[in-house]
Amino acid sequence: MLFWILTKITHGENITFLNFRSIFSFLTAFFIPIFMMPAFIKKLKKLNLNQIIRREGPKTHLNKYGTPTMGGTIILISILLTVLLWTQLSNSYIWCILFVLIGYGIIGFIDDYRKLSRRNTQGLSARWKYFWQSIITGIIIVLIWWIDKNKIPIQNIMYPDLSNFFPSMEIIYFLMIYFVLIGTSNAVNLTDGLDGLAIMPLVLVSSGFALISWATGNVTLASYLHLSYLQDASEIVIVCTAIMGAGLGFLWFNTYPAQIFMGDVGSLPLGGLLGIIAVLLRKKLLLFIMGGVFVIETISVIIQVGWFKLRGTRFFLMAPLHHHYELKGCPEPRIIVRFWILSLIMIFIGISTFVKVP
Repeated sequence: MLFWILTKITHGENITFLNFRSIFSFLTAFFIPIFMMPAFIKKLKKLNLNQIIRREGPKTHLNKYGTPTMGGTIILISILLTVLLWTQLSNSYIWCILFVLIGYGIIGFIDDYRKLSRRNTQGLSARWKYFWQSIITGIIIVLIWWIDKNKIPIQNIMYPDLSNFFPSMEIIYFLMIYFVLIGTSNAVNLTDGLDGLAIMPLVLVSSGFALISWATGNVTLASYLHLSYLQDASEIVIVCTAIMGAGLGFLWFNTYPAQIFMGDVGSLPLGGLLGIIAVLLRKKLLLFIMGGVFVIETISVIIQVGWFKLRGTRFFLMAPLHHHYELKGCPEPRIIVRFWILSLIMIFIGISTFVKVP
């Protein structure tokens, strides 16, 4: 909407136009939670929609009883409104991103609603959660295939140097999309266990992708940095800055001790957003590096489950990994900040790995 108005005013002829929209995208997404969240928290408390605390979890979490959840609803509203206001809606990538945001958000909402209505931690079953995630991801795969089929061969997207040896790699490529989207969505969900633990790495990874999409969407800069130029990538910058703004706006209320929790309605779609952005930018490995905190948390759960099945004992005191350090007596704020620091280091490593300055 605002994109069309600003195009008429500025003619949208240079990169300053993108920078202007990026700044206002960030500010819009930031101030929506700042203004909406207090009333939302008050309403949730009135409805008694509080976080369900796991009995088998760390005992310190019992102090969190009474804290409202589903704060991710405001994050999604903030991102959605900001993207609709500031992006070029004729860009097909934007609609792929919005589809993941809304689709995964609905799954997360149903999961949270079941937990709250039943007053236990058993929300949507894992089987049904993966089923609906798979349906949404399958639709996205078809959309990406339809968008990119006439732009660049699939094998050149994956491995340009091996295109002569693998004439048809569509199946492998589509499987990669499937596992990136669903894997990232659930990895963020696993990480969201302490106050502010998941949202700050989400903001940091989004900032990294904002830089990558800004560079790959500019033909001159992409050539200079030895990146593949993607014509539609520049609009993803606006999405990334919207995630950053909404995330920091939410962190204002989610920082320790949290006034509200994100819930699955926030963690599932936000993880899915990182996944679809990485897929659209052809930077899936970059997501693996920059999202190292989410990867570590997921691996810790896999190790814990596998070790218990093989040996009947626990490898960690509790999984995901942040609970292990809690049970070792590390204060929650210290764990959170150290994970943030680790995430920032991963961002620097990821960008330095993929950007090659002559």
